[in-house]
Amino acid sequence: MKMPRTICLAFTGASGMPYGLRLLESLLAAGCRVQLLYSQVAQVVARQEMALELPSRASEAQAVLRERYAALPGELVVYGREEWFAPVASGSNPPEAMVVCPCTMGTLASIAQGLASNLIERAADVVIKEGRKLILVPRETPFSAIHLENMLRLARAGAVILPPNPGFYHHPVKVEDLVDFVVARILDQLAVPHALMQRWGREAE
Repeated sequence: MKMPRTICLAFTGASGMPYGLRLLESLLAAGCRVQLLYSQVAQVVARQEMALELPSRASEAQAVLRERYAALPGELVVYGREEWFAPVASGSNPPEAMVVCPCTMGTLASIAQGLASNLIERAADVVIKEGRKLILVPRETPFSAIHLENMLRLARAGAVILPPNPGFYHHPVKVEDLVDFVVARILDQLAVPHALMQRWGREAE
């Protein structure tokens, strides 16, 4: 029996929580095992952008999100910011891939410099050193030279820099269509199947 894919997903305090939550939903819908991390500021953004209260305690957040996505086949585990015994903190048990979505410039800079002052940064450091895929979804504009240099450093280390820049060739009619475009690109990078949008060059069925 094939084991489900394990993906670490981190929410940080940049604007763009709709991308993160839609990605979480899509990963669970695909039957993935998701290890979720989130920063303190991400709680503020979730409340501001999605009217979602993410409790500070990981166990309470896990209960809230499991209830929200109860109909989906995947498994969700939430870890606290200082939960150093979480599997993602060690190279002996890394996830297959990690996505930071949305990703603040502060988190991106810390990862680029190899810092590990919290579990999100440590998990990203583990994924890089173990040669697993790291996808960063930086939500900022414009980018400064410092931002770009940090992104280049990470790209050279093997990370995928995937800014949430939606296309319009699929003729979006609502905000959710733009969110799905970006989430579809992330899922493609993870090789996770989805049907969020029609692919380029494929006739509508």
